[in-house]
Amino acid sequence: MDALAAVGIVTPNAPRSQIADQYRVIKRPLIGNAMGKGATAIENGNLIMVTSSVPGEGKSFTAINLAISIAAELDNTVMLVDADVARPSILRVLGLPSGPGLLDLLQDETADLSTMLLKTNIDTLSILPSGTPHDRATEMLASDAMTRLVEDMGKRYPDRIIVFDSPPLLLTTEARVLATHMGQIVMVIHAEKTLRSDVEDALHTIEQCPVKLLLLNQVRTSAGGGYGYGYKYGYGYGYGDKAV
Repeated sequence: MDALAAVGIVTPNAPRSQIADQYRVIKRPLIGNAMGKGATAIENGNLIMVTSSVPGEGKSFTAINLAISIAAELDNTVMLVDADVARPSILRVLGLPSGPGLLDLLQDETADLSTMLLKTNIDTLSILPSGTPHDRATEMLASDAMTRLVEDMGKRYPDRIIVFDSPPLLLTTEARVLATHMGQIVMVIHAEKTLRSDVEDALHTIEQCPVKLLLLNQVRTSAGGGYGYGYKYGYGYGYGDKAV
């Protein structure tokens, strides 16, 4: 836990911090939608995909922090899925050993999901690794087997919030296919780096998702020159080809 806190990961028993407070604000509407407590019922609201338009915007860091923050709630359990099969990073960041996971389930649909979940010392958080590397990993993510697996996960664990760390939307088409099964999408945007045209193009690929939350990462704050987050629902801005 100390090692995670040192690299900016939220930990359940750490002293109150700015980043922990920011994730409390970010997670609140997501939890409400997931548990059917929002203004309207969201189909598959307990399936949350964290993505970005291009690599390097901090989506995996966000997915891990969001999952741990939600797991700190008294009433929620969380499964964190490393669905960025081409560039998996969750186990490395958390210091966990590699093992079977998502790709193994896609290769063998008779395999038992529960045997591949990694327990953590946060009782309410489990992790599904990306699994055994495969030459056709990205194609498998867009397969009918993935569709069946995601639908089964959402229905089998209706009381569990499932957070998917997804590939970037503009890098491959697999993330767009995965997005069609999600009730909520968090799109991470690197402040002052990501082109606004990339943000707009990425948002157009997930128009069908009922809830989209934009999270502006690495926002330079006016006080002390530190960094934080911004967030906003919806889209439709007249973006030019400039950094956000």
